[in-house]
Amino acid sequence: MITIVLADDHQVVRQGLRALLETQPDFEIVGETATGLQTLSVVRRLKPRVLVLDLMMPELSGVEVTRQVTKRYKSTAVIILSMYDSEAYVQEALRNGASGYVLKGSGTAELSAAIRAAADGKKYLCPQISEQTVEEYTQKSDGTPSDLYDTLSSREREVLQLSAEGCISSVIAERLEISARTVEVHRMNVTKKLKLKNHSDLVRYAVKRGIIPLEE
Repeated sequence: MITIVLADDHQVVRQGLRALLETQPDFEIVGETATGLQTLSVVRRLKPRVLVLDLMMPELSGVEVTRQVTKRYKSTAVIILSMYDSEAYVQEALRNGASGYVLKGSGTAELSAAIRAAADGKKYLCPQISEQTVEEYTQKSDGTPSDLYDTLSSREREVLQLSAEGCISSVIAERLEISARTVEVHRMNVTKKLKLKNHSDLVRYAVKRGIIPLEE
């Protein structure tokens, strides 16, 4: 039995995915989550074989969740389920450990195939995504950081996204279970490492980097 956690900030999407995937006799949906931070907590507790994860998650992006999950919980494979078919997003997901990338317009059979492939330790890309994407990903050097974002720690990335979403220090501190002063230190480190001048720069960077959607 392949145990699965569904992570999407829209309840109707999670309900639809659950209804579709539960028709497969070898799938068991063991949990659902609505935010990036909640996803990390649930994966730590349930340790599913596969995490089906939306790319744009509140509090912590799907890419960052992928990076942390695949680094900390080797038994859990991640499938990104996204409405974005940009090669840049696909490459970023793969570079951070995703086992597959499936578009939300895909059918149940395709998502099921991706989940089974991930559970078997294989990579899966939906047919709409160019094979060149995988080739370019595998040819990239994994030595020095490709951009300044790679110099940020996991906690700094969390503070970056929550700040970009408009959360004040006290709210961030509560969600991350750290002090407000520590939040300020992390935010200062983020702006310094990314060479940003103010909060507006931080928000623009987060949008450009695909950490938060443009409409936020």
